Amino acid sequence: MKRGPKILLVLGLLAVVGMAFRVSWNALRDVAHAIGADPVAATVYPLVVDGLMALALVAALVLPEGDRRFALRILAGYTAASLVLNYVHGLVPGLHGSGRVRLADWSPANWALVLLATSLPVGSIFYGSDLVAKVLHHRPATGEAPQTMTNRSVPDLPAPADPAPEKPVYAPPPPPPTEAAPVAAVAADSRPTATARAVRPRKPTGKLPAAARSARPVRTAEELLTEARAATAGWPDRELTADRIRVAVRTSAERARTLRDALRAERTAAAHPAGLHLVTGPAPEADPAQEAAPDAAAGE
Repeated sequence: MKRGPKILLVLGLLAVVGMAFRVSWNALRDVAHAIGADPVAATVYPLVVDGLMALALVAALVLPEGDRRFALRILAGYTAASLVLNYVHGLVPGLHGSGRVRLADWSPANWALVLLATSLPVGSIFYGSDLVAKVLHHRPATGEAPQTMTNRSVPDLPAPADPAPEKPVYAPPPPPPTEAAPVAAVAADSRPTATARAVRPRKPTGKLPAAARSARPVRTAEELLTEARAATAGWPDRELTADRIRVAVRTSAERARTLRDALRAERTAAAHPAGLHLVTGPAPEADPAQEAAPDAAAGE
């Protein structure tokens, strides 16, 4: 709708609402006189009822969903109360003048109508203050509301985002694999992942069970020496070292040195039996006088 017709429509609606308020103002003023209000209070009484109706309607347009229902309930309640008082004003001819009169011949109905007419100003104070507080504490959401987009023309709407590029129909063939690709793949697979690096070996929390222990029995010194003799039978003396014996019989370094000394001692004893000893010094020289004595005895 263009701006000019819209302004004319709003002005026409305001004029109708103003005339309706003037008709209702007359009936409510007479009801206020009937319940004992002074001339000034009776004059402003219609503003208390119909004025709160107008304010509740404006608050319903501003407030969010939950508070909007509250404002609409106030609007409906005060509309119904104004309708009842206008209806009573039309039924009771005595209300058309000034002064205090009964609103109904039946006493319970009269009490109820008086209670309704006198409670409307108090309700206006309570509900009006609550609506004012809700409006003041309301923070409108940033940006435009989604429903305003439907009332726009096509040129006013924002331009759509660029569409996604279409995929080409013809795809080029993949390049032939090179020799470096498998090597790079193997190198990439051989790297430990972050999860594997993060996992740490779990520490033992108890005694090692018997089933998980090694089944090999503990060997005695004689058994180790027998195995060492069999393993080093063909070794020369220069290769008879503790390190080679440790690897051959699978024992500790300390026991390997003990086995080496024992094997060397056995080989030395086998090379030089008991009762014989090796003379390392030079042979003694013979005495010439002793050599001549046997020769003289042989001549005689």
